[in-house]
Amino acid sequence: MDDIVNLSIVGVLIALTAFFVASEFAIVKVRSSRINQLVAEGSKKAIMAKKVTSRLDEYLSACQLGITVTSLGLGWIGKPAVKELLVRGFGLTNIPDSAISLISATLAFSIITFLHVVVGELAPKTLAIQKAEKMTLWLSGPLHAFYILMYPFIYVLNGSARMLTKMMGIDMGAEKEHSHSEEELKILLSESLKNGEINPSEYNYMNKIFDFDNRIAREIMIPRREICAIPEDMPLDDILAVMTKEKYTRFPVFSGDKDHVIGMLNKKQLFADIVYQEEKDQLKIQDYIYPVIEVIDTIPIQQLLVKMQRDRMHMAILTDEYGGTSGLVTTEDILEEIVGDIRDEFDEDEQPVIQKRADHHYVLDGKVRLDEVQDLIELPYNDEEIDTIGGLILKENIDIQEGQSIYLDDIRIKVLEMDGRYIKKIDLKKGVMSSDKDNTRTGLDIKEPLLVNEMTLSEK
Repeated sequence: MDDIVNLSIVGVLIALTAFFVASEFAIVKVRSSRINQLVAEGSKKAIMAKKVTSRLDEYLSACQLGITVTSLGLGWIGKPAVKELLVRGFGLTNIPDSAISLISATLAFSIITFLHVVVGELAPKTLAIQKAEKMTLWLSGPLHAFYILMYPFIYVLNGSARMLTKMMGIDMGAEKEHSHSEEELKILLSESLKNGEINPSEYNYMNKIFDFDNRIAREIMIPRREICAIPEDMPLDDILAVMTKEKYTRFPVFSGDKDHVIGMLNKKQLFADIVYQEEKDQLKIQDYIYPVIEVIDTIPIQQLLVKMQRDRMHMAILTDEYGGTSGLVTTEDILEEIVGDIRDEFDEDEQPVIQKRADHHYVLDGKVRLDEVQDLIELPYNDEEIDTIGGLILKENIDIQEGQSIYLDDIRIKVLEMDGRYIKKIDLKKGVMSSDKDNTRTGLDIKEPLLVNEMTLSEK
């Protein structure tokens, strides 16, 4: 009868060890954000789990106390109980009595150690890690009850540990809620994508949102030379012709030149009044000009979006540090930074700013940002003063013409289309060997002796 009781106690101690080990790993592994979600959904078990996970230091001490006590109990009761059974079993054999004691003690120690390590620790640890959420919800209640029961001991043990760490010069301080950095969140998103928790579109949106705060308005603006603006004194018929051709809804209005934007003209309102106005000549353009936002072109686009929402404006004029107009930004330009290109029925002929021809071969718009180009082909170039690939080309060769190229190591950048000094389209190709380079000596291929010879000839 005593053997059955002792073995039952051994089984209970191993089960308790498994309980405390599983609780320890589960409450550490479980995601607090998931527990918060379950609490919001009204789960009663999640409320207790939230209480446990929000005070990890104290409840982990409870787990450690439980594991220590059960381990000591196994050593105190388990080994002698198993040894006694083995001694009786071996007593029925012809093994000498002197050897039976040694063999029984060794086997008893091995059996108890195996059960303690495998059944009491490794198996529950693996289960808790794999099913952290479920295990936390199931075990938080009993663990809380044990914590209340053993609170005086846990309080003394925690206090002693804090005093010891303080003597070592370590100030534990108050517990702080752990928060994830932006890079950590990106890693979590990558893991969620890999495991199928989110789809590629959601992953791309989130990555673009992280980059959103790092963008400034100048990087996404429509450059000054591409702005379709209307002079203040333009005749109405000419204004209607421009509006019919360009298909935009809103047009900046300037006085004198584009450095003096005085407002914005809404095509829809103007056309509606023309339809219902019997005498079109009585319309005054000045009555349809509304104020427009003017901001410095280095403003973060997140701040610009907030300002446009607050002022209920769909367009903002960007100015440079000297007060001149540098470009224009619309709400569509800002939203495209998150969701990608937004095309309407009037954009059928519009070509993508990045067109892939082959591996490491692209046709790009001249105003594509250098950081976007770096994502396609790593350029051996770093200049914070230049924003676009067109700016890079002009930096290397201000006199470059259509059809000419510059070379950066094995990368050829060829100008396909220009409008004056403005580079509209380029051909970018990586892996161009020196023997394949054309004879145009531009950009990085310009040699100083060549310039000297040209100057000498011109002087003659």
